[in-house]
Amino acid sequence: MDEDLKLKDFIGYFIASGILVVILIILKPILGLVGLIAYVAGIFYVAKTIEIKNKLSKENQKRLVKGTDSLAKKAVFNMPFPLVVTDNKGKILWHNTNFQKIFGEDSLVGMDFKSHIDLGGDDTEKKLDQGKAADVVIKDKHYLVYPAYSKDLENDQLGMSLFYFIDQDDYENLKETFDASSPIIAKIQVDNYTEAIDSCDEIKQPILTAEIDSTIRLYFSEYNSLVKKVDQDEFLVLMNAWGLEQIKAKRFDILDDMKELSVGNSIPITLSIGVSCKSFDFKSAYEEADTSLDIALARGGDQAAIRSGESYEYFGGKSKAVEKRNKVKARVLGTALRQLIDQASDVYIMGHKNADMDAIGSGIGVLAAVRNRQKKGYLVLDKSNPSIDNLISRMQLEEADLYTRIITCEEAINNISSNSLVIMVDNHKPSFTECPEITNMGNKIVIIDHHRRGSEFVIDPVLTYIEPYASSTSELVTEMLSYMADDFVLSQFEADALMSGIVVDTKNFTFQTGVRTFEAASILRRYGADMQRVKALFQDDYDTIRMRAEVVNAAQIYKNDIAISTLERESGNSILIAAQAADELLDINGVMASFVITRAKDKNHISGRSKGEISVQLILEKLGGGGHFNMAGAQVDGSIEEAKKALIGAIDQYLLEGEEKA
Repeated sequence: MDEDLKLKDFIGYFIASGILVVILIILKPILGLVGLIAYVAGIFYVAKTIEIKNKLSKENQKRLVKGTDSLAKKAVFNMPFPLVVTDNKGKILWHNTNFQKIFGEDSLVGMDFKSHIDLGGDDTEKKLDQGKAADVVIKDKHYLVYPAYSKDLENDQLGMSLFYFIDQDDYENLKETFDASSPIIAKIQVDNYTEAIDSCDEIKQPILTAEIDSTIRLYFSEYNSLVKKVDQDEFLVLMNAWGLEQIKAKRFDILDDMKELSVGNSIPITLSIGVSCKSFDFKSAYEEADTSLDIALARGGDQAAIRSGESYEYFGGKSKAVEKRNKVKARVLGTALRQLIDQASDVYIMGHKNADMDAIGSGIGVLAAVRNRQKKGYLVLDKSNPSIDNLISRMQLEEADLYTRIITCEEAINNISSNSLVIMVDNHKPSFTECPEITNMGNKIVIIDHHRRGSEFVIDPVLTYIEPYASSTSELVTEMLSYMADDFVLSQFEADALMSGIVVDTKNFTFQTGVRTFEAASILRRYGADMQRVKALFQDDYDTIRMRAEVVNAAQIYKNDIAISTLERESGNSILIAAQAADELLDINGVMASFVITRAKDKNHISGRSKGEISVQLILEKLGGGGHFNMAGAQVDGSIEEAKKALIGAIDQYLLEGEEKA
């Protein structure tokens, strides 16, 4: 806005003109007198002109302000979208008709804006307080809310606030339509195609093959999906996100449909399905589907693994992994492991935290393979625990040189080089290893495990051998050792260590035991493993037996067939006692699954066991754990009572999903 003109603005002109008039009076008095009259008249003229101009300027300004104010009022009152004004305490001072129509009330003046209108959470309020636009949903309609704030000039604090709402329904509907039509790729593999086909009469085999084909095609065609058979037991599916959501809502019931197929086959048919994220990048989507399928297979098959952001969703997994009788894979991987050991400068072997007999036994077996290739090998173990104390003590007495190969995590970090090989046994989660730091130091990593694969996994391992059908990692290692060299030799202690790993995970060959388990045991017997010496490794002291009995005595039966108990007292062998007590609870008639919760190292440890009808793995995965169908574990924060509530919630969710049937 222009400032008013003032007479002093022309002072320079007046001074110059005055000097000229004075000079003129001195030189020419008559002309000087005329000049003086003209000078004074000029001053009066300028003054009058300034007065008139300033008056006109003020009138124009008043008209402009009045017109602008009128336009602003009309604009506000005739806004085509909802608008509301509040005071500095959030009380509604005024709103337009469109805002009133949202709620269908006569007036909302005087009501609290944020309490009357559900802004959808703290994040939305935070955005609005920062002067940023925020999304809200009011009565199933989407709005983008824009705030504007004024300051109280007297105290420089928040004055009135203005909020206007832009209808986003069309945008949201378009977004939902776009998301629903986003492409997704799925890969399907029939887990036991050859076994199922071979289990029925030759004349019925083509019929079974056709039934498998038609069941898969018909199922996915219901969701507007394209199915392409790429091999006798593999299918590729192109679907959209809408179809996937429909299938997820039915919890991938095709897994159950396939098991019900019966054309004379004595072996039920199971599928593994890997599904990508929604993506228009078909190459990356295909790779994601392929990785997801690998995960589903590594978890034992009969399930779907769906990539969801950085994690995975799982459906199915109701069946125990079926033992594979083909030993080609063990031979190929044994040869590959031998080559990797030969290429490495040294080898670092580690199991999981709180190592058990299987982790330490399989580690000792791999260490023997490294010795056989005349390479330096180390077993990473920060400290022993009651589960393995007897074995470590015997190692110290009988295998002094082997005992010196045990190093701490810190020593491993300091000594490892870029040409070192890291071998993880009985675990595939980096965060759960004895030394997580060396899994991301750029070394080649090998994984040998028998647990169903979880979402957390090593990035780009050079060799992976995960077989959930196996009784133990010690069984897998024993098989691989037999193919690594014709003249391979194990000491009696090493054979006992591997045998103890098999014994602990099979509960003395009564649990998760297959033909290849006994074959591995027979190999170890030939190397000198003795069951009496192995049994001695599992002897407990009086306090351990007494505490285990207390845990069993304190057990409660939940849902008629699930035993739950707690070990409140924390001790050095709490985890071992909890695992043993969970095993013993299964001996109770009618108990199908058992869980024992104990406290150790500022965390609650849950040991889960099952007779095979309830998947303790699927239950404990809901709490961030994992393991096998009938043997799993988890770590939960909080108190023991809070952990128990979380466990019961996971059991209820599992039963609600209908996952209890094998």
